[in-house]
Amino acid sequence: MKKYCNITPEGTRDLLFEECIAQRNVEHMLASAFESRGFHEVVTPGLEFFDVFSLGCAGIPQESMYKLTDHKGRLLVLRPDSTLPIARLTATRLQNESRPLRLYYTQTVYRNNPSLMGRSDEVMQTGIELLGASGRRADLEVIVTAVEAISRCVPDFRIELGHAGFFRSLANQLPISDEVREDIRLSIESKNYSALDTILDRLEQTPPVLAIRRLPRLFGGEEVLQQAAELCSGEDAVRTLDYLKELYLSLTELGLGDKLIIDLGLVQRNDYYSDIVFSGYVEGSGDAVLSGGRYDHLLEAFGAPMPAVGFGINVDALTKLMLESGNVQTKKPADVLVHGENGFEIKALRHSAFLMKGGLRCENSVFASREEALQYARAQHIARVDFVDDAVHSVNPAEKGGNQ
Repeated sequence: MKKYCNITPEGTRDLLFEECIAQRNVEHMLASAFESRGFHEVVTPGLEFFDVFSLGCAGIPQESMYKLTDHKGRLLVLRPDSTLPIARLTATRLQNESRPLRLYYTQTVYRNNPSLMGRSDEVMQTGIELLGASGRRADLEVIVTAVEAISRCVPDFRIELGHAGFFRSLANQLPISDEVREDIRLSIESKNYSALDTILDRLEQTPPVLAIRRLPRLFGGEEVLQQAAELCSGEDAVRTLDYLKELYLSLTELGLGDKLIIDLGLVQRNDYYSDIVFSGYVEGSGDAVLSGGRYDHLLEAFGAPMPAVGFGINVDALTKLMLESGNVQTKKPADVLVHGENGFEIKALRHSAFLMKGGLRCENSVFASREEALQYARAQHIARVDFVDDAVHSVNPAEKGGNQ
């Protein structure tokens, strides 16, 4: 049987040196943005019961989840989403906390993507959840926090703003099954005009059908809302458009107008989104690096109804962009290599501890001879070697004297 001990599973990869530094930098910058606005970190288990994600509102296909069983035969999954576990945590552990709850997380999510999509199955994700708060103030806070967080990592980005209720109000007027509704949603999401037309051509060309046909093209500035208003007259759709306009104008007043695009074709997979939805895109990355929205009914499924809004950021995508820009520290060599002569190993370890307390980065030599220690220091670009016996002798390995 073929053994796979020298490769990683499809959809995963190793991180080395500068990649690790870049990822930690991104995580730190995003976490500091969240903490500066009063959000507190939580961590949920990497393993969750399948039931957490099988709720009707979850919108996560079971074929995309990594599954396993525990010792009792119960079905578990590797966490494919962070919002649902945090909803569970809030309903069970934080019921007595004052609201609103401001939570943030930095943790890995796992999705089983088709092999030809080129997407990672293991993604480091960070984000916030504002729970127990509704209305424009809460929506504005979350979107502004998203803008601040992403701007700390990359200067060039855009935020697309939509509303889950707009597509839902139109789709509910069509005589179609849930499967066809999902096909329509996928076509709109990918802006696949041909596939969308093929589905809609089979239906009577009513005003809701004509409006849905236009959805992928309804993106731009404030004028998009006027165009959409001319396509529909339903009370829910009109209310949605009015709210989007109010939110858009408020964000523009904050100076974010050049970063904002209204996209009424923004119809994300997760069915738990109830109202506004938004995505963030940066130059150099085809997929959204940020996605979020309001999910006012999700916590009802966990027995703790409350409004909520939040977003998640793909840390790996931002890390890749920072590496490509060269805006990352390279792997730094140690400041000092400490080599203890035979019989002076403990003294050398104590000397290293003393240097580290003074702020220096130290490595302890594991070599048998001085020459081997010097050769290693040169190869690693370590500028100083301390030889320890009865005394301490400092040597610059790059100088001739370093050959002694």
